[in-house]
Amino acid sequence: MTSIFDENGKNIPCTVLEVGPCVVTQVRTEEVDGYNALQLGFDDKAEKRANKAEHGHFKKAGASPKKKVVEFRGFTEGSYKLGDVINVELFREGEFVDVAGTSKGKGFQGVVKRHGFGGVGQSTHGQHNRLRAPGSIGAASYPARVFKGLKMAGRMGGERVSVQNLRVLKVVPEKNLLVLKGCVPGHKNAYLTIEK
Repeated sequence: MTSIFDENGKNIPCTVLEVGPCVVTQVRTEEVDGYNALQLGFDDKAEKRANKAEHGHFKKAGASPKKKVVEFRGFTEGSYKLGDVINVELFREGEFVDVAGTSKGKGFQGVVKRHGFGGVGQSTHGQHNRLRAPGSIGAASYPARVFKGLKMAGRMGGERVSVQNLRVLKVVPEKNLLVLKGCVPGHKNAYLTIEK
């Protein structure tokens, strides 16, 4: 993340994303596939890293093999054809977009960090090592078991996360950069999908 100043001198936190160029690698149509969609490929990968099936698939579009291939619905039939390039000029300053990606993996975490528990309580009255413990989990002679889905310690992060309604602050077409207000999920250099 970084920050920029607006015309009033207010400091706005923002994220800079590289958006495109994305090549249309396949066009899904209603009569062939049952729905309309575009398959977009981003980020070239080495020729030797692609198998024969990938080579044939990308050759039809006249593109080199791509690391990331994602399908987007909602495009009208005939708006784009195989081999077309979509870049950051698709977006306009001031509009709102949704960004989805895989969140940072944080490993095995306790209930205070994972679910926001307050811990067992005060440090007095004999509580010498229970500050971040989960406390009682509720099982007794009835129901004599722990209910599924109970909030406990466990693996945190590494999930699909969507952040909605991020405002586009700036579009830099010569470098294919998009500046969004706020933060997006994932680590540095992670792949994201952006939808209008």
